[in-house]
Amino acid sequence: MIAFTAPLWLWSGEGGSWHFITVPKEQSAEIRLEGAATGPRRGFGSVRVEASINGVSWRTSVFPQKSGTYLLPVKAEVRRCAGIAAGDDVTVVLGLT
Repeated sequence: MIAFTAPLWLWSGEGGSWHFITVPKEQSAEIRLEGAATGPRRGFGSVRVEASINGVSWRTSVFPQKSGTYLLPVKAEVRRCAGIAAGDDVTVVLGLT
């Protein structure tokens, strides 16, 4: 399991608005190492994970960035159930699936 705390942020652009959490570099390096052991990557180099915030768990993928970090998308239902909003510092637990 990989755990970290980072802010939830809003990206607005072509195609709408999306909420993300940037996985810090240290934990992103763990994802790269563990992901290499779990098998081939998915589209865009993404890695499948089970994420948990405030007791709310869901399956999704994290997406690599040029900066060496990964982005975790956080959908509206998860934000609502977890009681979080853009700008909040959020503690996340990730498990690679």
